[in-house]
Amino acid sequence: MTSTLGDRVQRGVLALALWVLLGSLACALLSIVGAWSPWVAGAALLALGALAWRVCAGLEVTPLPTGPVLALLAVSAAIAVWAGATHSEQVVVRRDSASYLQASLDLAEHHRRPIAVDVTALGGPETLREEGVVLDSPAFYGVGSAADPAIQPQFVIGPPAWYSAASWLGGATAAFWAAALFGGLGVLAIGLLAAVLIGPRWGAPAAALVGACFPYLHTIRSTYSEPLASLALAAGLLALALAAREIPRVAAARLGMLAGLLIAGSALVRADALREAILVVPVAALAIGQQRPWGRSLLVGTGLGTVVAAGTGLVTSYRYLGDIAGSLVPLVAGGLAVGVVSGLLIWLGRRGWSVPMGLRRLVPAVLAAAVVVIGLVLASRPLWLVTRQSAEDPGARVVAGLQLRQGLPVDGGRTYAEDTVHWMSWWIGPVALAVALGALAALAYAACAAWRDERPLPAWSGPALVAAGSTLLTLARPGITPDHPWADRRLLIALPFALLLVCAAAAGLIRGLPRATGEGSPAPRLSPRVGAALAGLALLATALPVAEATARHAGERVERGELAAVRSVCRQLRPGDVALAVSNRAANEWPQVLRGMCGVPTLSTKGSLRAEPAQLAATARRIEERLAARGGRLVLVSADSPEDITRLGASATSVLDVTLREDERLLEERPGRLADLPLRLWTGLAGETRAAG
Repeated sequence: MTSTLGDRVQRGVLALALWVLLGSLACALLSIVGAWSPWVAGAALLALGALAWRVCAGLEVTPLPTGPVLALLAVSAAIAVWAGATHSEQVVVRRDSASYLQASLDLAEHHRRPIAVDVTALGGPETLREEGVVLDSPAFYGVGSAADPAIQPQFVIGPPAWYSAASWLGGATAAFWAAALFGGLGVLAIGLLAAVLIGPRWGAPAAALVGACFPYLHTIRSTYSEPLASLALAAGLLALALAAREIPRVAAARLGMLAGLLIAGSALVRADALREAILVVPVAALAIGQQRPWGRSLLVGTGLGTVVAAGTGLVTSYRYLGDIAGSLVPLVAGGLAVGVVSGLLIWLGRRGWSVPMGLRRLVPAVLAAAVVVIGLVLASRPLWLVTRQSAEDPGARVVAGLQLRQGLPVDGGRTYAEDTVHWMSWWIGPVALAVALGALAALAYAACAAWRDERPLPAWSGPALVAAGSTLLTLARPGITPDHPWADRRLLIALPFALLLVCAAAAGLIRGLPRATGEGSPAPRLSPRVGAALAGLALLATALPVAEATARHAGERVERGELAAVRSVCRQLRPGDVALAVSNRAANEWPQVLRGMCGVPTLSTKGSLRAEPAQLAATARRIEERLAARGGRLVLVSADSPEDITRLGASATSVLDVTLREDERLLEERPGRLADLPLRLWTGLAGETRAAG
């Protein structure tokens, strides 16, 4: 069997996605016993890479011409280089990307998870029994007892696994470049999906639109989970599309198994990928009902991927999963309901029950109309709905502060979820959304027409259902603090899906709408000239807003200089120091930075203790006495003002005073520039408070 460039690229992307998940699982197992070291992990990753290629090497893929594949590779490489050359330097823990980076750097150095804490270096267990003194900080949970403490990073282990491996090669900078590389591979997988489902020549344009769309570019510039998740999910949908073709049964079953593993296993790198795993279940049920050879294997792969990802998360990130249980439990309940209903329909179908023909004839038109209605309802929500959450939620306080600074009515409970369609229009324009909605309605009609006529569902049906369902759930409830551009991370399935729908619509227009309403439909065909003109207008009306929105951010380097700033702080600390965060911002942003990058054991303080300076000073004196008996010293750290230290009776010394640039944090507007980010840090010696006492 000959292998063309297109074959090798498709199999290579599937193998890389599988390798990402296998490597994440290996990291979970090895880090538990402290064995995620360069030599052990390197050997494991090489072996797993060979295994992933072995699994994918013989897969039945779609023939693609060499020219379009080369164009797609060039676009994907350009996106990766662009993102890498303009990577952010989010190091201080203010955003999830810095949380992932800190977890990665600690994992790279100490080879284990959770993060071990030497209690003797803190002055003994008595220090952690002091009221208001904790190891916790945002994104890092203190676990264990005072005598045997540890720190559990917040998120699932997949991203730290790969970013830690990159950091062995070149430190934090290599981790930033790894995010860009995975983002480029994600663009490649999305482009291949477009090439397989829309047409070979559509891969490069679709990849260019997605990669140039600012929320995608912004995310792959930093060490988020999304660069890895985009590769795993897009590759899973590609495998699903390949499985649904008319190919030999064994080949289809293998692809179905791989699709389920990749889509559900994406939860190893992004916890809420459980949503996409659930959406695969009705796809598998429809395939089983139509006796397609890949239906059962898809279901088995999805179940296996879900169990492995859930088990790994419960072992390595149980505190995080507990915190988001309010979102996960309804999702799990919904998944069980989907599974039960799907199983019941399969059982009834095998016993001869079917939807009456009168209803079957109505389903295509009803579902197409429902798609349009749902889209219009979501888009119109700002006119008649204001979404809120509990004002006691921690995120509500953040939102209230942003509203106050931006001159908006203070209503911290607002989630702004009613504006999610508007958020999408910021980045791709309203015309693209309208075209995408029309295309989705046409695809819904075509899929239902195939079901009505008892024909096999088109190969794009499964990926479209998963992406559409995920988009609907995201738009209805984004579940993120709504400050932009960070909130746009939630759109990284919705936006690529909309852009692919625009490409599909343009392709359909150029072909004269040959399958827009199903085979044999009475719909008229457009003339080639009219179709090409409309397609060109749709693409132009999409590409221009994408380019305009991204152009002003094209060369941004968010928080550039932060890595050097942190290193300068580390140089001013010495062996034997123990840091105590005594201000709000220091307690929120610096504990894991000082602990992980500076190698300084670090304690934090609760707000209740910081509110009582005399009690805090007395606590600091007791800790300092324990450390002094061991030859150490307690360093007080403030990131808000020197007064947080001087009010405790110690002198404050400035160790950091720089102003960087960060993204604007806006609630009702599209961010268009960078804003100043002052980073200040003061230290003082707790021994002075003892002398004063």
